Amino acid sequence: MTRAALFDVDGTLVDTNYLHAATWWEALRQAGHRVPCHALHGAIGLGGRDLLDHVLGTGDRNRDRDAAISAAHKALYGAFHERLTAFDRAGDLLRGLADRGWRVVLVTSAGVGELGALRRAIGADDVLTEIASADDVSEGKPAPEPVEQARRVAGASAEETVFVGDSVWDMRAAVRAGVTPLAVLSGGIPRADLELAGAQEVYADPADLLARLDGSAFARLEGSTAPD
Repeated sequence: MTRAALFDVDGTLVDTNYLHAATWWEALRQAGHRVPCHALHGAIGLGGRDLLDHVLGTGDRNRDRDAAISAAHKALYGAFHERLTAFDRAGDLLRGLADRGWRVVLVTSAGVGELGALRRAIGADDVLTEIASADDVSEGKPAPEPVEQARRVAGASAEETVFVGDSVWDMRAAVRAGVTPLAVLSGGIPRADLELAGAQEVYADPADLLARLDGSAFARLEGSTAPD
């Protein structure tokens, strides 16, 4: 039986959410927009286009400068690439699941340069089955497509797939994709918001999930498919 462990990256495995919020804030400020950091923090996890729609509104908003704002954010955030840091034991969590027979797939909207920096920070390329990126789908989270694509890449059914993320967008995407949603608090989103969005279990961070792996949804799914 093939089982898939899907992981969001920003805020879940690598400590980047507040860096993203700050660099989006500056990119928007340069374009003449005043958006509170707390609003930007809550939007992290959406793709760039969706994030701008979320914080600036839709309607008849002029989107002519969206590409320039996104480019500014990318440049500002790029200055941190070599300093990105994974959360404690993030790589060990991925290796632990791989050792238990799970196919590990990263689900991210990061571009090539950013993704390389994130992978270096995690340091677990040796156990990754695949990486599902924004280039593989037409819609980002909270649409289910990124999670469904990652699950298909792993070759697992929805019933044998767990998705771990840190945002309400992650949880909503997992619920819509029919997989088991687990959340971590390391991205800074309140537990209540994550549970309301569908999280079945909530852990402090990757180290906490690793320490409690035997009592988690991962272990229950292993037990449900164990041979008689």
